[in-house]
Amino acid sequence: MKNDILTKDDIKKLVNSFYEIIKKDDLLGPIFNDISKVDWENHLPIMYAFWENAIFFTGVYVGNPLKTHQKIHSLFPLTNHHFDRWNELFIQIVDSMFKGEKAELTKTRALQISLVLQDKLARVDRLQNLFE
Repeated sequence: MKNDILTKDDIKKLVNSFYEIIKKDDLLGPIFNDISKVDWENHLPIMYAFWENAIFFTGVYVGNPLKTHQKIHSLFPLTNHHFDRWNELFIQIVDSMFKGEKAELTKTRALQISLVLQDKLARVDRLQNLFE
């Protein structure tokens, strides 16, 4: 029987499992491994804090996901296809590990955040195109 996401350890388990899949994904792996050259030792604790805040509203996350994604987007244009794949894998891993109210909230928050990032990156692109 699957349990809900209830603790920080659950978040760590989710994040670690998810990024193990991401690292090996044909579409997203190269963005994380080759383009962004993610320092996983540094990145994972940031993601633990991000998701702890997103799920439990703890206020432990300090950062700017839009700025981070804009930097990546400037190196390698992120498309809806990339975000769709990220969402697909994230939802699959949540569903494979957890079940309950917080698991559903986690999937909803992931989709909301993804949509906001996609929208803001597209707006930045449109503004930059106006000035070229």
